[in-house]
Amino acid sequence: MAQVRLSFDRGTLWLRGLEAGDEFPRADWTWDSRVGAWRGDAARYARVTGQFAERFGTDFQDDVPHAVRLGFPSADLFELRDDQRDALDAWEASGRRGLIVMPTGTGKTEVALAAIQRCGIATLVVAPVRDLMYQWQQRILRRLGFDAGVVGDGCHDCKPLTVTTYDSAYIHMDKLGARFGLVIFDEAHHLPGKTYREGALHCTAPFRMGLTATPERADGRHADLGELIGPTVYRQNVSQARGRTLADYDVVRIPVALSIQERAIFTDAGRIVRTYIQSQRRQSPNFSWKTLCEESAHDPEARRAQKAFHLRKSIEDRAEDKLRILEDLFRLHLGERIIVFTGTNAMALDVSRRFLVPTILSHTAKKERLTVIEGFADGKFPVLVANQVLDEGVDVPAAKIAIVIGGHASTRQAQQRLGRVLRKSNAARATLYEIVCQDTTEEERSRRRRNSDAYERTRRLAL
Repeated sequence: MAQVRLSFDRGTLWLRGLEAGDEFPRADWTWDSRVGAWRGDAARYARVTGQFAERFGTDFQDDVPHAVRLGFPSADLFELRDDQRDALDAWEASGRRGLIVMPTGTGKTEVALAAIQRCGIATLVVAPVRDLMYQWQQRILRRLGFDAGVVGDGCHDCKPLTVTTYDSAYIHMDKLGARFGLVIFDEAHHLPGKTYREGALHCTAPFRMGLTATPERADGRHADLGELIGPTVYRQNVSQARGRTLADYDVVRIPVALSIQERAIFTDAGRIVRTYIQSQRRQSPNFSWKTLCEESAHDPEARRAQKAFHLRKSIEDRAEDKLRILEDLFRLHLGERIIVFTGTNAMALDVSRRFLVPTILSHTAKKERLTVIEGFADGKFPVLVANQVLDEGVDVPAAKIAIVIGGHASTRQAQQRLGRVLRKSNAARATLYEIVCQDTTEEERSRRRRNSDAYERTRRLAL
């Protein structure tokens, strides 16, 4: 038999020495007639090397580069709590592969840093956004004493310990995929997306860890996490951490009403949308919102309905009474740090202008973001306003009051926003206020956001 050789090539495993008709486990392998070899996903490297070594014996040669070993002599890690230690032990018992599900604020990052130290092997950390990528770099330097490389945001400095984003991993993993023995996916619920999953499939790392507070996805693709990372090895619910590793808290729902003028415009806009969709469905029963958006490019009536829909959404998102309630809450919690979450950039700017408080949006420059967060930390800015940029992972200084005046319907976003104020600080109790327009679709979105144990015993308050 000719020598069978396994190598890494542009994000795939390349198996040479076998012919198209040779008998071998062909599942998940594709014959590449251009090079006369079999190709498979790099993610299966750890699984297939043992199989091929057993099957082909000395005729098998593994040419995939081995990840370098790392040591951290100046590491200064926090001592893990019992729940963090249980999570790490469960991950190691599962072959150092798997998903750790813990609420926001319970210290998943500390678990991952301990895993990096224990494995002592070249590691890639993948984060959803640039801010979180740099936050990982800073924590690695502070806790492990290693100046991690950065791939992303215009940088391409790859080191044995590197941080990157999901976007950059998707772009560059075909070249970087064989350099690491451990890959950590922060906010791992992003990974099963149609493009981001390539970051896992094109990597040979045998050890994999996923971190998230909310793994479930509306499209059901969270089922793929088992293949991309490994099984869920540890899960902790908010109710288990409440009052223990997380601060105890209250969730208070405050209903507000549209003004007479806002209600009239809201109702009229809804009538325009319903009339148009009903007329189209009489001709095409499967007519959908997606079809309406496509037709709006050339059909004036479709465009009119689309504009009416967005007007209606804008009214419920930016209702004037929300700002009145917001002012009352600012007075009620005078002297406390408050984070305000909006549903749109426009509403964030409305709040910023009305109350002269800083806002952080997705396009806010890095230097300005740091200035705002530092000002919030030292009390110079008592209020911080954001749309979605603070929803995931990014650390903000300790705050115990959050006010939600808009957002998606997902329970993930609801838990993430709640988690911004749940980091335990002495016996301080946290409060999340949710301001919701009555008799609008925002009420339904609010109900869906509360489909989790984190929102049990929500109180209703009228101001």
